[in-house]
Amino acid sequence: MTAQGGPHSASAEAQGDLGRRVAARRRELGLTREQTAERCGIAVGYLRYLEERPEAVPGTGSLLRLADVLNTTVSHLTGGDLDTPPGHGRAGHRPEFTELSPAECAVLLGSHGVGRLGVDSAEGPVVVPVNYSVVDGAIVFRTADDGMPALAVGRRVAFEVDRIDDAFCEGWSVLVRGDAGQVTDDAEIRRLAMSVHSAPWAGGDRDLWVRVEPRAVTGRRITAGSAPDRAG
Repeated sequence: MTAQGGPHSASAEAQGDLGRRVAARRRELGLTREQTAERCGIAVGYLRYLEERPEAVPGTGSLLRLADVLNTTVSHLTGGDLDTPPGHGRAGHRPEFTELSPAECAVLLGSHGVGRLGVDSAEGPVVVPVNYSVVDGAIVFRTADDGMPALAVGRRVAFEVDRIDDAFCEGWSVLVRGDAGQVTDDAEIRRLAMSVHSAPWAGGDRDLWVRVEPRAVTGRRITAGSAPDRAG
């Protein structure tokens, strides 16, 4: 049983948008509620209140301290950047690119969530987001028979996942190229239904199961280099 205040303890408790964002960000950094409160100079009970009560409206000073301790921005904590594409901030100092190993790519793909499917259509190439899971090394998702992702069946496709952290000026991306096919075996469909981690956010009848068998998987990570030493 996870102790209250552990890095994962607030996932089910945080109710408001601000509370969810604060709790999620400190979990990303591996911080307990107690550690976060101490670094912010606020009471643990007040941080608990912010995370658990949707009506909580912290002052500007508290928000600024939280953003600083959590290495993010007030705009992100309050959802002000929700409709803004990631990566709009300035580049980090001396950005460095590194190639991800196959093992690193597999771990990042296995985090599941939303990826971008690239496929040919009658009007030309299109890229659409899909909720996906990784099962036995393959990308698996559900869609509607007449949905754009259904065009992937029987074709060579590209599939990409990424994460951009504007606060750190860092990010990564993983690109999968492979062959997509429809899953038709009833037993296999039942197995996938028990194994997947992500359901389609779009809802509705989405009973077409598609599996992408990777032919090539590559990835890159960008980090901000160290700032130069200043004399004197």
